[in-house]
Amino acid sequence: MLRNSRVQREEFINEVSTLGSIHHRNIVQLIGYCSEEAKKALVYEYMPKGSLDKHIFRGNSTPSHFSWYKIKEIALGVAQGINYLHRECEMRILHFDIKPHNILLDYNFVPKISDFGLAKLYPRDFSIVSLSIARGTAGYIAPELLSRNFGGISDKADVYSYGMLLLEMAGGRRNWSPELENRSQEYYPSWMYDQLLQCQDQETNLHIDEIEAKLCKVGLWCIQMKPSDRPSMSQVIEMLEGDSLGDGLQMPPRPFFSSSATNSLRFSEFGSIPMSTIFEQHEDGPLHGDVKVHLI
Repeated sequence: MLRNSRVQREEFINEVSTLGSIHHRNIVQLIGYCSEEAKKALVYEYMPKGSLDKHIFRGNSTPSHFSWYKIKEIALGVAQGINYLHRECEMRILHFDIKPHNILLDYNFVPKISDFGLAKLYPRDFSIVSLSIARGTAGYIAPELLSRNFGGISDKADVYSYGMLLLEMAGGRRNWSPELENRSQEYYPSWMYDQLLQCQDQETNLHIDEIEAKLCKVGLWCIQMKPSDRPSMSQVIEMLEGDSLGDGLQMPPRPFFSSSATNSLRFSEFGSIPMSTIFEQHEDGPLHGDVKVHLI
């Protein structure tokens, strides 16, 4: 359900007609729509296996039933769907809300991107998008959507969200878990970065599955703070499809949000944006519209 009263009827119809022309294995099929005054709804095909978050966030006592190969296959499917939106549609489509809750699974666990309520359409020859209010779900929003200090808004915002999704798929947990007793593990990307570094040290006995290491490295590249440092979705696909396993990919720079940084609250570049806006997770899905954070 789209409840943004600012969206004009003509714009909504134009967006529906564009989404209705999308046909991709990894995009959920739009069946129809309803529009009545300020209330607008999109109707998609039924996905019997539900959303991805129900399968990867199962708790330590109930591990994911997916093999590493299946997790990689799902991750690749999502990447191909996003790349289609960015590169192969008549109008570029930025989703702005990529997260496990919005990835639906069919009978064969083929992933399909859903919920285009926050999507932005723009011409293919444009590289930067103009927004006055950040869009997305807290915990997956790219830094440039919160502050212009990090660069212009582009398709790299979806790459950042995808990186967070990829790390959650690999870790089987939320990226930010303040309830953990071990404070060093609160922010999963930072903790996993340290684990990958330890694996490179031959003096340690730490072992990480090669596919897990590959997924984590790709995810860490995707969540680099500056958009220009992130790969494109086509490059992400190349990395995931490549023959090299985890130890064959270049180690990315450390994520800006390390555990020490979060503990000391050193986020001067974000101005007055609260920590909860950046990291808060929502089990019920999106924040029912745009996140009300004005760009600074």
